[in-house]
Amino acid sequence: MRKFLAVAGVLAFAVAGCRGTSPDDATSGGGSPTIKIMVGGIDKVIYLPAKLTEQLGGFKAEGLDVQLLTEPSGATAENVLISGDVQGVVGFYDHTIDLQTKGKCITGVVQFADVPGEVEIVAPNSPITSPADFKGRKLGVTSPGSSTDFLTQYLATKGGLTTADYTTVKAGAGQTFIAALDNGGIDGGMTTDPTAAKLLSTGKGKILLDMRTEAGTRAALGGLYPASSLYMDCAWVSSHPEQVQKLANALVKTLHWIKANTPEAIAAKMPAEFAAGDPQLYAKAIHDSIGMFNGDGLMKADGAKNVLEVLSQFSPNVKGKKDQVDLSKTYTTEFSAKAAG
Repeated sequence: MRKFLAVAGVLAFAVAGCRGTSPDDATSGGGSPTIKIMVGGIDKVIYLPAKLTEQLGGFKAEGLDVQLLTEPSGATAENVLISGDVQGVVGFYDHTIDLQTKGKCITGVVQFADVPGEVEIVAPNSPITSPADFKGRKLGVTSPGSSTDFLTQYLATKGGLTTADYTTVKAGAGQTFIAALDNGGIDGGMTTDPTAAKLLSTGKGKILLDMRTEAGTRAALGGLYPASSLYMDCAWVSSHPEQVQKLANALVKTLHWIKANTPEAIAAKMPAEFAAGDPQLYAKAIHDSIGMFNGDGLMKADGAKNVLEVLSQFSPNVKGKKDQVDLSKTYTTEFSAKAAG
């Protein structure tokens, strides 16, 4: 019997060690609660504030132990949040609306940008001159159900097409996207810097639509489209307001820092591997996208409304449910406002 109890005790300990832990029971060596945040592509410039905050020591300055994880797609990142494996996601705000229609309450707590930071890019000699030319083409997105997929569908709709008129291809980002465009696996696609900068610098791509600026976003989407953000489960935010506030303090401070520094200074703070052997090109990639960051972490109400408007026109989850979506639950300005103040 004693042997049985001993073995059972060891097994119980092993199972407990393997089970995912929450910030309430997982601590670092120094005793700080561990907060896991999944980033939908940690080396993408659109999500740069997350890693930059870590590099600047912002999380530690707030007494937080933050573990940044990465998945190549925002659609994948949201799944690990829903499962409870992480406490937050750095991804596109539009996921909070989409998830609400599925009965999930997810809220944005820090808004990094008012525009997507995405570009629709095509081969240099492509006959595609507008979304109307998407018909019969293969268009790359990071993955089905991702924000790039949402936006591609909307652009096609504006061009008078439906999703049946073109083929969606999972092209990822970085080298997989570059290879797909280079070898004809896709005729065009939506991506971000530094992927866009690499394609442009090598002459392997040209920009069809630029949503890295407010003017370009309004022209393509009819208004602002708040994108990169930190979003979290509503219940977790309600039960951990002090930790959320500290996260907001650190991230908003970084957004201020970005506005006060040059692309070269920002690039120098980032991990060397993010430059992929070409520091100058990486600095240029930051230069081309840096205008997207808002500096204060606050959501603009008209931007949130436009995201809902866009999704309600084509997203299978949101279509027909526009009036049922409570935007006030999809984001909060409470924490960023205090941090900015």
